[in-house]
Amino acid sequence: MKVTDHLRNANGKTLFSIEILPPLKGKGMTDIYKAIDPLIEFKPSFIDVTYHREEYVYKKRNDGLLEKKSVRKRPGTVGICAGIMTKYNVDAVPHIICGGFSKDETENALIDLSFLGIDNVLLLRGDSIKSEGSFKPEPNGNAYALDLVEQVVNMNRGVYLDDELEDVSSTNFCIGIAGYPEKHFEAPNLKTDLKYLKAKVDAGADYIVTQMFYDNSKYFEFVDLCRENGINVPIIPGIKIMTTKKQLNILPSVFHIDIPDALAEAVEKAKTSDQVKEIGVEWAIQQCKELVAAKVPCLHFYTMGNPDTCKRVAEKVL
Repeated sequence: MKVTDHLRNANGKTLFSIEILPPLKGKGMTDIYKAIDPLIEFKPSFIDVTYHREEYVYKKRNDGLLEKKSVRKRPGTVGICAGIMTKYNVDAVPHIICGGFSKDETENALIDLSFLGIDNVLLLRGDSIKSEGSFKPEPNGNAYALDLVEQVVNMNRGVYLDDELEDVSSTNFCIGIAGYPEKHFEAPNLKTDLKYLKAKVDAGADYIVTQMFYDNSKYFEFVDLCRENGINVPIIPGIKIMTTKKQLNILPSVFHIDIPDALAEAVEKAKTSDQVKEIGVEWAIQQCKELVAAKVPCLHFYTMGNPDTCKRVAEKVL
């Protein structure tokens, strides 16, 4: 079932969904199941599976020259999504990114997903690799998430890259995209960021999932601005529970978000890691209760392989 169908069938009730990381190379599906099993009792409507692109290292050869070697730290999402849907009968949402793929490779991945009956995708540009100062698309690859949206919409219309194909089958993907209540870090301002977001919605995106935030007013203001700018698709808030003191610096640095003063001060005063978790869980509980009271369409948890804190929040909110 499509994400938008889940939202429509909820009749105003706030749904629950989670996002998981693929396991590190060498791990198996049992590691995925361990991250999901504790949360199944809360009946997630869908489960997102992130994608992490290949990176490269240069190793010195015997002749003194450097050899470029590909390093894939995490497996792809197609098999993981199929496994999740088979075991739990829950819709999986694979992340599709621009980085590291040509348009042909993207099309082939989408065909595989369609064959497996996976009809939801979340489309992202993705980050630059560590060896690059800025994002660089692959040759004949998509440079922006908008390009990805247009490619998937074309496939939904039966338009493939090879325009000589005959009697083709149309795909039927529901398209999710990312939104940034505190703006994307590369956008000069929120107004410009909203312009790009609207372009993706106008191109055919069906719903938005936001970057994590810790101040609900940021989300509510973002939704109001979206509506004022003619962006009328569902906007799902993304929730990340703070669990370590290091995240006070890591999260703003990596995700370009603000941590509210009250939360930052409480975490800084904590003496133990358990106290930090308690603070993070309690903050998320209050945050989620306010969002549910505001009738948000869904609470989407970035679990990061840590289902226990998510479970504690869900027990108090759902």
